[in-house]
Amino acid sequence: MKIAVVGAGAMGSIYAALLSEAGHSVWAVDPNAAHVDAINRHGLRLTGPQGSRVYRRLRAVRQVEEIITGSEARSGAATPMDWIILATKAAHVPAAVQGLRPILGPRTLLLAMQNGLGAAERVFDNLQMAEGDQPRPHVALGVAQGFGAAMLEPGSVRFAAMKLMRFGEVVDGASPAMEAVASVWRDAGFDAQAFANLGQLIWEKFICNVALSGPCTVFEKSVGEMKASPEQWQIALNCGLEAFRVGQALGVPFSFDDAGDYISAFADSVADAKPSMLQDFEAGRRSEIDAINGRVPIEGDRVGVLTPWNTVVSEIVRAKEAEFLS
Repeated sequence: MKIAVVGAGAMGSIYAALLSEAGHSVWAVDPNAAHVDAINRHGLRLTGPQGSRVYRRLRAVRQVEEIITGSEARSGAATPMDWIILATKAAHVPAAVQGLRPILGPRTLLLAMQNGLGAAERVFDNLQMAEGDQPRPHVALGVAQGFGAAMLEPGSVRFAAMKLMRFGEVVDGASPAMEAVASVWRDAGFDAQAFANLGQLIWEKFICNVALSGPCTVFEKSVGEMKASPEQWQIALNCGLEAFRVGQALGVPFSFDDAGDYISAFADSVADAKPSMLQDFEAGRRSEIDAINGRVPIEGDRVGVLTPWNTVVSEIVRAKEAEFLS
């Protein structure tokens, strides 16, 4: 298959490397010129629990128009992809989706892999298709949890673990297409499954992201460092529990009753990691605060659940960001 991974940061790089090694034609698309150049010159190095390995079969480009194959290379035309894996941060989705037209086709599967809530809505709001009767691509959702991935330097990514990859349609229900998607990821070395109720799993990841992302950024600590401080961990846990109560009020069928134990166990599994929100802060980039902790008050207002912990944490993160974004 022809696959474009749009947003080849830490997580996107892992997707691109392993899928390319499984025999697919993979392009990693990312505006980071140093990262793109390093991949093309030296390959992409992944370092994980099993050691370090360099992947050389993928190609890296800075924009989708650079994806050209075969006879199309003579005209400079881009080529429709079989899959587009959208692995950008939530704030970058509008620009990324609006620039996909050259590689979209009627049979393209677009997998949205963003943290937080509202991934499908952001894609549909920004999907601009060619005029006429051309159908929209098939949009589906993916959820990756527990990787603890980080960029070490251009062309080099480290990850702490490789947990379950979950795939589902934007509307709940069993899907043969998602079973086929999961099979492709499994063949590439991922632990992957298709789920009929992906909304539940998105929320189960969401409450963990809420507990760790904003608070780790506020305290500028890794997950384990923050959890080692009882006072700081209590703030983080309260953020996650607020999100859990909002989800319950919205009717989310969580697979557990004790959200505190669930969040704590997840935190222990990624203790050495820094959430991507903290990595963004340290790099001076705008974070996904509005799609994670900042989304909890919005959803809470819909169902009359107060969310003071996430409101305060979100405002602190925004204030910290304002110091380098202004």
